Amino acid sequence: MLGKIKTLLLVLFVSGYTFAQEGISVYSDYLSDNYYLIHPSMAGAANCAKVRLTSRKQWFDQSDAPSLQTLSFNGRISEKAGAGIIVFNDQNGYHSQKGVKLSYAYHLMFSRDEIDLNQLSFGISAGLVESQLDETKFAQSGNFDPLINGTIVQKDSYPTFDIGASYNYLDFYAHATVKNLLETRRNIYSEFESDNLRKYLLSVGYVFGDKNSILWEPSVLFQSVDQTKEKSLDLNLKAYKSMDFGTLWGGLSYRRSIDGAQYASGNGIAVQHLQYITPIVGVNYKNFMFAYTYSHITGAVKFDNGGYHQITLGLNLFCKREKYECNCPAIN
Repeated sequence: MLGKIKTLLLVLFVSGYTFAQEGISVYSDYLSDNYYLIHPSMAGAANCAKVRLTSRKQWFDQSDAPSLQTLSFNGRISEKAGAGIIVFNDQNGYHSQKGVKLSYAYHLMFSRDEIDLNQLSFGISAGLVESQLDETKFAQSGNFDPLINGTIVQKDSYPTFDIGASYNYLDFYAHATVKNLLETRRNIYSEFESDNLRKYLLSVGYVFGDKNSILWEPSVLFQSVDQTKEKSLDLNLKAYKSMDFGTLWGGLSYRRSIDGAQYASGNGIAVQHLQYITPIVGVNYKNFMFAYTYSHITGAVKFDNGGYHQITLGLNLFCKREKYECNCPAIN
């Protein structure tokens, strides 16, 4: 029995840090030219306004498998200010959440001219999330639990606040964000639900190479959950190739949890770390962008052998006439 319990806990652990739903989960969709999705300070940071639509689906052969859709828009509203909006729909079995976020960012330019990139940005997001627990599906499963009312749909709404800062200097960039800054009390999961959903994100990257040949962009993303002390690290490498029709690009991301989970292995106890391997491929054609991302979990214990599929569609609007003189795909 103890071994089964530990195996179940590990499945929950490697399925994506499901301790508590806390707004938009941090996957690898930010690599699809979508850093604004996780860093509010990137609202209006680029020289174009950006529309990004993402759709993510996990485990096609499983009913009620997790799925996520996001739609975001951000751009400049003045010389030094940017704004953005994100709406999302997240479904995971009996649980679901919908939400909207509004962002404001202020950008300080230290450049000598308009094409020399040296920009420090500060951003804040405020949002509203509605969580839902559909208990009517419990009764349909045929397993009756007297502690669960199988005839209601529980709902609870709560606000969220994120703050962050970004620094873009020529081919280098760094971002730091605190998500769910304030503690939020939710009654939908009773005493099992955490009040502290704060998460810290730190990402750093650099672009080098010949823009007439191939550009390389290594980057890292570190994230830490305050309540559970879970930590993970993304190691990313992207490559860009200029073509006659636009830009062809692709990359590989490797996510590993710093903390492991124990599970029964034979007569002993083994430790497994969450590990994602995510290839990504994309193309930019004029002002349009398309990307496909596939994530695969590795390890001895996992819920399913199927992967995580995601498609991103993008459109750039209101672009400046002159681009910055740098290898900076997220800004130019």
